[in-house]
Amino acid sequence: MIDSLIKQWDGENVIIRHDKPTGAWIIIAVHSTHLGPAVGGTRMKSYSDLEAALTDALRLAEGMTYKFAVPALPYGGGKAVIAIPPDIDEKSRADLLRRHGALIHQLGGLFMTGPDVGISSADMDIIAETGDPYVHSRTEAAGGKGSPGPFTALGVFTGVQVACENLFDDPSLKGRRILVQGTGSVGGGLIELLGAAGAKVLFSEVAEDAIKYFRDEVGLEFVLPENLYTTECDIFAPCALGGILSYETISQLDCKAVVGGANNQFAVPKDADSLQARGILYAPDYVINIGGAMAIMGMETRGWTRDQAEEEVAACVRNALVKVFELAQAEGITTAEAAHRIAELNLSMDK
Repeated sequence: MIDSLIKQWDGENVIIRHDKPTGAWIIIAVHSTHLGPAVGGTRMKSYSDLEAALTDALRLAEGMTYKFAVPALPYGGGKAVIAIPPDIDEKSRADLLRRHGALIHQLGGLFMTGPDVGISSADMDIIAETGDPYVHSRTEAAGGKGSPGPFTALGVFTGVQVACENLFDDPSLKGRRILVQGTGSVGGGLIELLGAAGAKVLFSEVAEDAIKYFRDEVGLEFVLPENLYTTECDIFAPCALGGILSYETISQLDCKAVVGGANNQFAVPKDADSLQARGILYAPDYVINIGGAMAIMGMETRGWTRDQAEEEVAACVRNALVKVFELAQAEGITTAEAAHRIAELNLSMDK
């Protein structure tokens, strides 16, 4: 099954390494370097098997290619996945990160990485010990610009504004019911921005500490996970893991638009048709969740200030999403297909 996954994939390179000291698998998938060196986060989590980890890496790497291709930024798409055993200890984990960094360094700039699920900026400091200069988003104490999460949240927030403008002819979020799934660095940041803009924010979460904080301390309405899809709202913002939009869940949705930061939100690509058939506007995830990667690369390689990075992210997401919505309406296609066409057009052009 592993070889068939790789044979069917249209990317450029897949590196798979078994880490004998921990039993972990390190996968680096480079989907495209047409627009520039491959950039993508490192994700660390436990998987059911190597096949599941590889599938995740390949899909995420492809998503990164299209993420940068829609606005034609000078980067390609890649992703690293470290599939760890569930009982890994902290010392073994740190050494594993150093070996991951050494592999990245060995690739000589083919792939540059930052944090993703299960990886923090402090972890990037460890990876950079052996992976420098191809490791980004380290802590400020280590010379980096910290977590990309707030910038990703800003891009998603901008996407919500554009969606509201499309739906209601008004980008204002005041009084809009917005349900955020997941309260991590992206979801939590999005909640803060939405609240400041006057939205009526609801949230869904499985982590008990996060539930207590946002429900009891912040005072937000908590939605049980089993009621996630049937809860009425203007905007549903999935900001946890992907694959949550399927034929079954889409049929339950009680929202006007889906605008969230999670990668690969559709279980299968044709689910975009199901969403359109229900008249629910969709902001393609890779169009609006570009902010973290874009801002960190801009600040760490192009000299952007933090304020400039925020301005660039907001403008990039707004312009790209408006273009996607306009093309979808003009051609009578899904917004997912519109984003794909724009990306493919940019990828077909000479550098």
